[in-house]
Amino acid sequence: MQKMHILSDSLDQADEPPPLAAAESGETGTEVCPVSPDARAQANGSWEDWKWQMSNRIRGAAHLLNFFPHFKNTLSLGSVIKKYPLAITPYYASLIQRLDASDPIYAQCVPQVEELQNPACLSEDPLEENEDMPVPGLVHRYPDRALVIATTTCSMYCRHCTRKRVAGTREVSISSGRLRQIVTYLRAHPEIYDVIISGGDPLTMSTEALERVLSAIRTVPSVGVIRIGTRTPVVLPQRITEELVGMLRKYHPIWVNTHFNHPNELTEASQQACGRLADAGVPVGNQSVLLRGVNDSGPVMERLCRGLIRMRVRPYYLFQCDLVKGVEHFRTPLSRGIEIMEYLRGRMSGIAIPQYVVDAPHGGGKIPILPNYIVSMSPTHTVLRNFEGMLVAYPEPYGGTGYWDNVPSGQSAPGVWELAGGLNSHIEPVSLARMNRRCAHA
Repeated sequence: MQKMHILSDSLDQADEPPPLAAAESGETGTEVCPVSPDARAQANGSWEDWKWQMSNRIRGAAHLLNFFPHFKNTLSLGSVIKKYPLAITPYYASLIQRLDASDPIYAQCVPQVEELQNPACLSEDPLEENEDMPVPGLVHRYPDRALVIATTTCSMYCRHCTRKRVAGTREVSISSGRLRQIVTYLRAHPEIYDVIISGGDPLTMSTEALERVLSAIRTVPSVGVIRIGTRTPVVLPQRITEELVGMLRKYHPIWVNTHFNHPNELTEASQQACGRLADAGVPVGNQSVLLRGVNDSGPVMERLCRGLIRMRVRPYYLFQCDLVKGVEHFRTPLSRGIEIMEYLRGRMSGIAIPQYVVDAPHGGGKIPILPNYIVSMSPTHTVLRNFEGMLVAYPEPYGGTGYWDNVPSGQSAPGVWELAGGLNSHIEPVSLARMNRRCAHA
């Protein structure tokens, strides 16, 4: 069975970047300014250069302490980084407001000792991607889709990453030989219509290297859509340059799925990055991960989704955190996700509401999880519940059963049985906000 020996062995491991200048900050747990004007000045005007951001990532404990001189939690930092490498762009670090895990940006990028605590239900590869890899670097799970791992490099190593087994172990990109193997496989499987370019993060590759991948995939006649999975609009928005989007235009239809998890990530820079993609005709979707202490709140998720829509980014998925070693401290009960979906429904339009899914272990794929809106069913009526708690009898197509002799009463039913039997049309809670508005305008 092919394992994750998927990328070129000819590339060297990324060099360790130099330490960053110390930033001005407050005490732990207070408002801070991680990136001082001096730190920006030291970039010699290169702060907006994505390559400068990449080469100056925070990569080790010493770098982290230089960047955050008031950082306190250093006792186990080295042991966590040794197992799960550290990388944070200066840009993303500048979004941290509090130097502890109560800050949603800090929690996603700074190592925590809890990453070393793993119950038996977790594994290195719970989705069994390795087992669905017919050729190195290509995952073929669904009949019409395949995923290409183009690089193991990320601009930031998210602490909740589903590929923690790979992230940061070696920063390499796909070789020409491996890419030819993938193209050969795609040509032999014309049922694959949709190809996702993933990693690592494909947009950490040079524009020329990424174009070689896109160009090769586009030589396969049966591939209709190419999607790119990237977090650069969130953690490295400087990467979304006019040069990049100009190249992407050549390979339409191109779609991009990105990964905003919290409203604090919706900055002017990220908005401009997503705007460049949208202006280039690239639809942008967002795949959030439900993370305990970060976004496991209905109001927080509502603010995130509203902000995304304003940026022309469609909330696509809300993922339950995978059963990956090193992320147990982020996991929430499924009931929490259902509660959040219940909160969102009716408060926002459908275009702003993501689909809550579990990417099932053992390669089971994405399973949608929803609150229960079907209350009861009979041959003639299905009883549905709306977000207000109102129950409605929805008539099924006439089947000549005789049940249709009953004309449903417009009165509120005493129970669900009467709705399912077609005796009443609805059950309405007392004092609905919607009904109060009607009365006020009557």
